[in-house]
Amino acid sequence: MAMIKFTIITLFQEALDPYLKTSMMWKATEKGLAEFNFVNLRDFGLGPHKSVDDTPYGGGDGMLLRCEPVFNAIESVKAKDPDAKVILPTPVGEIWNQKMAREFANTFKSSHYIILCPHYEGYDERILSIVDYKISLGKYVLTGGELPALIIIDSVVRLIPGVLGGENSAEIESFSDGDNLEYPQYTRPQEFMGLKVPEVLLSGNHAKIKEWREEQKIIQTKKYRPDLL
Repeated sequence: MAMIKFTIITLFQEALDPYLKTSMMWKATEKGLAEFNFVNLRDFGLGPHKSVDDTPYGGGDGMLLRCEPVFNAIESVKAKDPDAKVILPTPVGEIWNQKMAREFANTFKSSHYIILCPHYEGYDERILSIVDYKISLGKYVLTGGELPALIIIDSVVRLIPGVLGGENSAEIESFSDGDNLEYPQYTRPQEFMGLKVPEVLLSGNHAKIKEWREEQKIIQTKKYRPDLL
């Protein structure tokens, strides 16, 4: 059966395990649509203390991931699957978006991605020479690559056919058709604390509902995210 594979190179597998064994990620693995594996970067550390970091040349605060452990960890995966592609969460990368997530999901039938989770102050620049996809989640910095790895994985796996419940549920979401937000949605009761469900949604007129939803996507975007227009 076709599936998408993620091998995560990390120092902190325990930070990732609970999420990947919960909800939709668990469902994807149970259905054989996704597989998650881990490589402990410490196993490739140097010296008696299995060191994976060192001080930067030229001085400066903090420590950097060294080339040798990272290269060796990645090569250990590629020895079994030479076609696996390497992803690095990094500020120098392209900003991750729904279009990119869909492109990754559309190739899940023959895909294996290695995600390197950096830590410390940063990484030796030479590590970029073996990275296929440099991805940034925005203009902010986190303490490690584990959270970005989960965000990338979740946003891709949920788009694989058969993972989400509704057949079209991923097609009507925010950003699914570009930069527009999703239209407002409502459920019971029809009125709550004086706030009512729009009459058009109660009308049963599917043509009118579709028209209203298309209009609302633009209205929502102008109201909440005018920067997208």
